[in-house]
Amino acid sequence: MLLIPYRDPSTPRSFIEIAITVVPFLALWAAMWFLMGFSYWLALPLAIPAAGFLVRIFLILHDCGHGAFFKNRALNDWVGRLCGVLTLTPFGVWRKTHSMHHATSGNLDRRGLGDIETMTVAEYKASPWYERLRYRAYRHPVTLFLIGPAFVFFLSNRLPVGLMDGGWRPWFSAIVNNLVIVAVAVGMMYLVGWSEFLMIEIPILLLASSIGVWLFYVQHQFEGTVWAGAEKWDLQQSALQGSSHYDLPAVLRWFTANIGVHHVHHLSSRIPYYRLQRVLRDHPELRDVGRLTLWQSFSCVRLALWDEVRGRLVSFREVRRS
Repeated sequence: MLLIPYRDPSTPRSFIEIAITVVPFLALWAAMWFLMGFSYWLALPLAIPAAGFLVRIFLILHDCGHGAFFKNRALNDWVGRLCGVLTLTPFGVWRKTHSMHHATSGNLDRRGLGDIETMTVAEYKASPWYERLRYRAYRHPVTLFLIGPAFVFFLSNRLPVGLMDGGWRPWFSAIVNNLVIVAVAVGMMYLVGWSEFLMIEIPILLLASSIGVWLFYVQHQFEGTVWAGAEKWDLQQSALQGSSHYDLPAVLRWFTANIGVHHVHHLSSRIPYYRLQRVLRDHPELRDVGRLTLWQSFSCVRLALWDEVRGRLVSFREVRRS
C-alpha cells in the first residue's frame, strides 16, 4: 500500500526518457562511423558511452516488461519489442523468464530460470569433482562478466531457452526478434559496410551486455542477501532483503536508470524507474536496506555459495578453510 502512489506512469515523461536515451545512442553510433574514416582507434572510445545508452535502452525494455513504462499494455509491448531489437533480446521470452525471477528470487527450491546459478555449500560438497569444477568455472569472473554475457545475448537469446516446451508464443517471440535483427543488420551493412558495422556494433554490445550482467549480479549476489527453502521463503522479505540498494554515483545511476534501487523495484515492480529515487526521498528508512556502494560491490565477486548454516553467501576459499 505504501508504494501504490508511485506506480502511475507518466506518458509524456516516458516518451522523453525514450528520446534522451535512443537519440544519443544513435548519434554516438553515427559519430563512431564518421570517425572510422580517420581512425578506428579514434572511434572506439565512443563505444563506452554508447554502451551506457544501450544499457538504458534495455532498462526501458525492462520497465515495459513489467507494464510500468506506459499505462497502455500494447504500447509497453511494442516499445519493449523495438528495444529488444537493439539489445538482441526477444521481449516475450525475456518478460516470461523475468517474471519467474521476480516470483522465485531467493527461493532455494525454485532456482534455475532467470537467475545467476547458485549452489549451496552442502550441494557443492556433495557434488562429484567434475561438477564442482564446472561450477567453479561458471562462477569465475571471466565467465560471469565476459564470456557469459556474450553467450547469453548473442547465442542463448536466439532460442526460447528455458521455455522450449512453453507453446508457440516463446518461439514466435524469439524467431521474430531474430528476423528483425537480421533485417536491420543487413540494412545497416548495406549503408555503412559490413566490416564497419561489425567493428562498431560488436564492442558496444559486448560492453553493454557485461555491464548488464554485472548489475544483475550485484543486485542479488551480495553478502547481506537472503535465501530460504520454500517452507520459510517469504516474497516480501526476499524482495526487500534479498535485493540490494546499489547506491551508485549520480552519473552511473542515470545511465543505469535507477535499477540499483532494486529492493524497492522488487517490492513493487510496477513503479517506473524514474520514480524509484522519489521513493527513497519520501521514505529514507529504505535507503540503508541492503545498501551497497560501487567500491563495496567489487567484493561481491568472491561470493559463490550459499551457506545455509551461517545464512549468507560465502567464497570458495571460506568453504575450503572450513
